[in-house]
Amino acid sequence: MLILARPHTLLVPGTLVFAYWLWVNRREALIGAVTIGWLVVLGDLVGAQVKHAVERVRPCHVLEGVRQLAGCGGTFSFPSNHALNTAAAAAFAQVLYPQTGWVTWPIVAAVGFARVYVGAHYVSDVLGGWAIGMVLGVGAALLLLRWPRFRPTPASQAISPRPLDQP
Repeated sequence: MLILARPHTLLVPGTLVFAYWLWVNRREALIGAVTIGWLVVLGDLVGAQVKHAVERVRPCHVLEGVRQLAGCGGTFSFPSNHALNTAAAAAFAQVLYPQTGWVTWPIVAAVGFARVYVGAHYVSDVLGGWAIGMVLGVGAALLLLRWPRFRPTPASQAISPRPLDQP
């Protein structure tokens, strides 16, 4: 749980996934990686704004029975930015590549559970982070799919308008 609670734990697996993605489709990998990077920055900004609006104190500062297993964090509790960012990345991947869900969502669940387990967040902080992250991830992926340079269709597959006199 302590390993999952660290922010940089998923960098090595993420780098391996990016290397594979780059090997399979260079253009999608480069555009997608930049988009995920901006998605994490946006998620952190949105999460920080919600934290300051809600001002929920972290459980490790309030509850006496909570054993702090990792750093408690310097800001407020709701939402969990770890949960928000992992859910945003998983939702983004799921929309672009539906078959990735069986790998990404268990990681999201494990990271969210770890945030509660180490005493840094309440369950509702994780659920709120997941909700915000899913909205951001799905939104970013849908916008990206609408951009023709991300996944261009070959000229042979392009849909041309049908003449009016044909059924």
